[in-house]
Amino acid sequence: QVRLVESGGGLVQTGGSLRLSCAASGSIFSINSMGWYRQAPGKQRELVAVATIGGGRNYGDSVKGRFTISRDNAKNTVYLQMNSLKPEDTAVYYCNAEGVITTAQVMSTKVSPNNYWGQGTQVTVSS
Repeated sequence: QVRLVESGGGLVQTGGSLRLSCAASGSIFSINSMGWYRQAPGKQRELVAVATIGGGRNYGDSVKGRFTISRDNAKNTVYLQMNSLKPEDTAVYYCNAEGVITTAQVMSTKVSPNNYWGQGTQVTVSS
């Protein structure tokens, strides 16, 4: 079974920085993309940043230039460095792993990539 464990959320003042981490555990063979989404109260979940296994990076418009996503493929871990935080960045941040293939699938030759979500971590930016 694959689990995503997030850490690094908290309370920070406007203009401050936080670093989120998300580690995927389990018998993982590969993960196509890992990234972060966020959901503020009363709003839909939105893309923050995604990193593909091939090195591609994609950011939501509202965080471009302020947030940086990085990924350690060997550790199945993704990081989100958030700088110049604003009150509108306040949300629950969810880690996502898309296109996960387990070693059991590879050994069985029945590969069926799955998607997984973390439990979420709260980020609050005070004005």
